[in-house]
Amino acid sequence: MSLPTVGLIGTGIMGEPMAHNLLNAGYTVAVFNRTRAKADGLVGAGAAWCDSPAGVAAKSDVIISIVSDSPDVEAVYLADGGVCSALKKGSLCIDMSTIAPATAREVAKEVQQRGGAFLDAPVSGGKTGAEAGTLSIMVGGDDKDVVRAKPIFDVLGKSTVHGGPVGHGQLIKLCNQILCGLNLLAVSEAVVFAKRVGLDVATMLEAVSGGAAGSWALDNLGPRMLQRDFDPMFMVDLQQKDLRIVMETARDSLTPLVGTALVSQLLMSNQAADEGADGTQVLAKTIERLANLT
Repeated sequence: MSLPTVGLIGTGIMGEPMAHNLLNAGYTVAVFNRTRAKADGLVGAGAAWCDSPAGVAAKSDVIISIVSDSPDVEAVYLADGGVCSALKKGSLCIDMSTIAPATAREVAKEVQQRGGAFLDAPVSGGKTGAEAGTLSIMVGGDDKDVVRAKPIFDVLGKSTVHGGPVGHGQLIKLCNQILCGLNLLAVSEAVVFAKRVGLDVATMLEAVSGGAAGSWALDNLGPRMLQRDFDPMFMVDLQQKDLRIVMETARDSLTPLVGTALVSQLLMSNQAADEGADGTQVLAKTIERLANLT
């Protein structure tokens, strides 16, 4: 049985390694990115370049999008030259961005009216997970479409959970971002506290990582804070976008999220210090500044 042609829209930090993994698994891949140069490596590896999202849709049986925000997803699917303008009947669209649940439902409606199927399938695991094909994938949509997408999800991730109808993948991802934000703050405070009281930070990280305090953030972000490595696994600006969606959704559901709001405010301090393009581990710098620790 031949593999479907997969189109991937958005070849950034996450999308580029995801497309490479699909190519390595034997899929024919078509790509589009607003900045063509960011797709040159994929084209060199065998992907076909398309000049628009519509061009990707015309070539593909399955279309994956992974872009920055809700307006970007709307543009990819609904604008002139977007996916919906050239969607083939029976095509499966999978949006793996993190966006507002309402946007996922709006785009799904348009795709379905044109004879396609739609899944919202945001991911967690950052750049390293995308490169290793070990992402956690949170899916909303119909059962039959999840089954159809599962072989592709198995290439991209190690865990796929179907949470319910369209929009539920995004709602689960918002829960994920609440947890990530508060874990990020906890690791930042522990690292800065250890410095302030004279501990060897590497020893502290080793000591606590195997116990109840262990977490992905501790294992992956703690060492980067220690090494002053602030290159992005996930940018502050994108985390802030996600937390904005969290807080808007929380407001609509009358859910107080005091800790999440605090993390967002502290990350805003990083943005004010021109650190928005750095990795989220740069939150440690904000805590250092509060502690007058340089």
